[in-house]
Amino acid sequence: MKFLKDEAGQGAAEYILLFGGVIVIAIVALLIYRAYFSKSDLNAAQDISEVRQNARSGASI
Repeated sequence: MKFLKDEAGQGAAEYILLFGGVIVIAIVALLIYRAYFSKSDLNAAQDISEVRQNARSGASI
């Protein structure tokens, strides 16, 4: 019955559960923020274009 007292793999199992929980939390956060950003009118391509035009013309922002 020595194998019942063997705890050699316990640390690895705890790390797997910990990383699994972190991954689940990260996925949920990404889903929440994706819904938040899809409702906003952010347009990165347009913003970059405006910054480039202002930089070329020497206008301050």
